[in-house]
Amino acid sequence: MSKTSKKNKKIKITSLLVVISTLFGLVVPSAVHTASASNKEPRKIVTGWIPYYSIDRVLPRVRKLTPSAPTGINQPAVCDSSQYGPTENAAIESSYLFRNKDLMKEVLPFWFSLKSPTLIRNDYNTGNPSWPMADTVCLMRRAGMQIIPTMTDGTAKLVLAGYLANPTTRTILVKSIVDLVNVNGFDGIDLDYEGFAFVDGNSTWTRTAPLWVAFIKELSIALRANKKILSVTTPYLYDPNEKQKGYFVYAWADIASSIDRLRIMTYDFNVAKPGPNAPIAWVDKTIRYAISIMPSSKVYVGLPGYGRDWITAVQGKCPISAPPGLKAGAKAATFLMVNAERKAAIDNANPVFDATVSEATYSYTQTYNGVTADGASTTCNVNRTVWYQNSRSYAERMALVAKYRLGGAALWTLGMEDQSSTNEMRNAALAMAPDTVVSTMSLSGVTQGSIFYADQFTVSGLFTLKDKSPIVGLPVALEINRGGVWTKVAELVTDANGSVNTPITLASSAGIRLTTLATWERTESMTPEQVVAVKSKILIDRPNSASRAESFTIKAQLLPQVAGKSAVLQKYVSGKWQNVGAPIPSDASGVITFSSVENNRGIVTLRVQVGAEVTSETFAIIIR
Repeated sequence: MSKTSKKNKKIKITSLLVVISTLFGLVVPSAVHTASASNKEPRKIVTGWIPYYSIDRVLPRVRKLTPSAPTGINQPAVCDSSQYGPTENAAIESSYLFRNKDLMKEVLPFWFSLKSPTLIRNDYNTGNPSWPMADTVCLMRRAGMQIIPTMTDGTAKLVLAGYLANPTTRTILVKSIVDLVNVNGFDGIDLDYEGFAFVDGNSTWTRTAPLWVAFIKELSIALRANKKILSVTTPYLYDPNEKQKGYFVYAWADIASSIDRLRIMTYDFNVAKPGPNAPIAWVDKTIRYAISIMPSSKVYVGLPGYGRDWITAVQGKCPISAPPGLKAGAKAATFLMVNAERKAAIDNANPVFDATVSEATYSYTQTYNGVTADGASTTCNVNRTVWYQNSRSYAERMALVAKYRLGGAALWTLGMEDQSSTNEMRNAALAMAPDTVVSTMSLSGVTQGSIFYADQFTVSGLFTLKDKSPIVGLPVALEINRGGVWTKVAELVTDANGSVNTPITLASSAGIRLTTLATWERTESMTPEQVVAVKSKILIDRPNSASRAESFTIKAQLLPQVAGKSAVLQKYVSGKWQNVGAPIPSDASGVITFSSVENNRGIVTLRVQVGAEVTSETFAIIIR
């Protein structure tokens, strides 16, 4: 994955110091969809980066019918189909992101670069001045994506480590990141701070690691307080007890509880010299260490969408018309996976698949004829070797996702792979498809969506699979919504019928729903919100009888207790309710005290009316 800040440097150079050539066997998901898998939604196991310089690889550059007006903080742009013409909507729906949205739940816009504790550079705006960022984010939302943008380290050598060493600047940096996320309505942040590994030098790692850990812990607390996601992207690590530890500056074990995602850069194993980009045994070993120290659902394996082409030897003297830099050991050329087959055809080569490392490779020779600088005829032969991943490579790495139940795969970058590789990811996602949880909720004891204060009602839920078979022992959360904030108030477990039932009381109006979390075996579920309005209740304290022409007292207790509420005593006379005396306000305890006198013997029917919305039950007093 390229993590450079310059537009023309799209593939990062990383020198790794490990060579592995062990035989590795995998069971690859079948390319044929089974009947059971075809009835399921694919598991959302694909994510990846969208650089600011290649957005049109996944989304079209389309104009709205009316340009977007600037939006305020946390006011997202609108980009539904009504905002675009038919041609634009067709382009949107046929784009890479929309075609594959069923495989993804989040994307990583590669758009931001840290310059100082108070300055985070927006590379998107620089690279796309005529295409508002809010509109692009909106289209990603329209595809159903969570937005977790990546921020790189855009500082010089050791500068970021210095910021983290100072508690004051570290806290300022945390605030800047949280503000960036909140102001733009992002779902979190992905940190790709590679300067520690590839710029500062490994002699600094022991000193930097605890600073990094302190920073991650502080940032995690701040983001989680805002219900945001913290993702980190790093090179590989190994078990610290082993001789080769990898890039231990990133201290996976120490940050494991503070992060929500770990994207491992399992590529660039060979950069300076010819060889596979990511031998699968190396990938497997890296994953195994990661899942030994954190839940496997947090871990994402990196997939490269590019290959490399190295010069291995040059025979003869090349003519002046040949491209510059033709020498053994020169920096490898890079190419996109989507162009690999066409490149092999141009190179007149037949790629072979190396099953040991799970990558494709071939070698070829380019011949250049011409003249030297002094006009003499000359010829040179340039021997080259190519390595890249193909659809089988992707299938075998997706098999690791299934084997270890990982969060998924992270592509550098989305849309660089060829269609056959996308198909393999889809096949794997279908083979790993979780069972869909079907949930329903009903409320008993609720009349026309309302209850009286402190009255108890029952919440019931039913949880089944699509074939209506009950799900037994499923943890269920009862949540209420007040002011747009959902809070879990009870934890339930389904019985042998897949049901839950629980009594509940509410002190104020609220929305109610039942939710279940996603597991490897099952999807998450959420019942539609049902709003329950809570009406005030009036409790009456009154005598059963009173003497004619003598005063008697009636007390009405308003629940919840509210002072200053105007109430009136009413009597039923000749088929109508009539006020008895003037309205009286409730006291500090929500009590209204009425004094009344009846001059005629008999039975009087009364009630208390509070405002226009609350009426007590009717009651009778015998007048002797």
